[in-house]
Amino acid sequence: MTEPTDAAGVRRFPGGFLWGVGTSSYQVEGAVHEDGRGESIWDRFSHAPGRVVNGDTGDVTADHFHRWAEDVEIMAALGLSAYRFSLAWPRIQPAGRGRPNPAGIAFYDRLIDALLERGIRPCPTLYHWDLPQALEDEGGWLDRSTVDRFADYASRCFDAFGDRVATWFTVNEPWVAATLGYRLGIHAPGRRDLRLAVRASHHLLLAHGAAVRAFRTSGHDGRIGVVLSLAPTYAASRSAADAEAARGSDGYTNRWFLEPVLRGAYPADMLELFGRIAGPLDSIQPGDAELIGTPSDFLGVNYYTRRVVSAGLSHDGLPWRVEPAAPDVPRTDTGWEMTPGCLTELLVRVRDDYGDIPILITENGSVWLDSPGPDGRTPDTGRIAFLRTHVAAVHRAIEGGVPVEGYFYWSLLDNFEWAEGFRSRFGLVHVDYPTGRRLVKESGKAYAAIIAANGLLPEIVVESGPPEELAASAAPA
Repeated sequence: MTEPTDAAGVRRFPGGFLWGVGTSSYQVEGAVHEDGRGESIWDRFSHAPGRVVNGDTGDVTADHFHRWAEDVEIMAALGLSAYRFSLAWPRIQPAGRGRPNPAGIAFYDRLIDALLERGIRPCPTLYHWDLPQALEDEGGWLDRSTVDRFADYASRCFDAFGDRVATWFTVNEPWVAATLGYRLGIHAPGRRDLRLAVRASHHLLLAHGAAVRAFRTSGHDGRIGVVLSLAPTYAASRSAADAEAARGSDGYTNRWFLEPVLRGAYPADMLELFGRIAGPLDSIQPGDAELIGTPSDFLGVNYYTRRVVSAGLSHDGLPWRVEPAAPDVPRTDTGWEMTPGCLTELLVRVRDDYGDIPILITENGSVWLDSPGPDGRTPDTGRIAFLRTHVAAVHRAIEGGVPVEGYFYWSLLDNFEWAEGFRSRFGLVHVDYPTGRRLVKESGKAYAAIIAANGLLPEIVVESGPPEELAASAAPA
């Protein structure tokens, strides 16, 4: 449980609560041709004309590969207790199989050791979307053999780093990887077929289960879990049709992933729906759901905004339509609604439906396009409001008995934001392209104050900072 609000008005978090930030390899590392790294699907995809805004690529991005020591010092100065980063599969196994690349292992050795020296817990993600292109050429996540390749890769990572890493994440956001990469075609590898998206989602979940099983037999101490992008889903009206649409959409984005991971079985209504619309689910074999449900130690939850749907048909036959952002709800510079109250509801729902599995908020962040002024300060008041209200939402969930053990803000750095290129800035630290110069934003300083207090201060003094109510959530429809 949370500590009570103290005499200074600080909403305290439990002792040992993890305060972290997140990044991913393709988004921040750069150095795509150095030290034997192989090609990934995002290298191929981002270089294809028209795939990414302004033709941006991750070839250099924030140059974390060369500037990691500077970035670790920034993390230490902010007072962070954890850093979630991803291991680049093609940097460790350039072709997706075989003996690890020694130079790739050495890079992450240096990073992990530096983090530990500064009291920062390294929390690597095994897969954050940069599949080796060599495996994609053999079928990628549409081919079941990729699950076996991933289990082997995971085992090699456990052997290389397991003596120093106590917190592992398996697969990041399988819903996003499958939907944007295989159904909508706006992420690598750029397919557009619901049937393929369902197949890819199953194999991504199988890869999670296989990695957990490999960890259990590795002999290493520590904990492991998946990272799911969860979007609390609401009906656009009180009509029965919209309620049914919301139930289906929740199944598509949330329950299809939560239930096999935490219950060892796919939801029956989604098996029926996908089987009817996308065709026979022949990729799901006996025993698969049980493998996916190999007990995890925690659940990683990525939360950005809510999802409101109405009855209707999507372009490929799914029986709901996603509504645009409501005009009376505060929005970020990408147009996403700021709905912190929905985060509290989501966390309570996960606890109520799936039990007391420990939860880590593995991503939570927002895009604001503020730039540094002549004085070098970035007064990103919108991001500060987002941060404060969402930390408060997590605090309310813990007060309600939800076992949330940590919060990782997304992201440490401005970086390559997939199909949006460098247009969208999520970072607590401003990155100047192409020089790579880092400047901590005012939101980074605000986060440091929260960390230092292990709680939410009644006020964070920032010039022209908006009141917390600016980002208050609208009541779900």
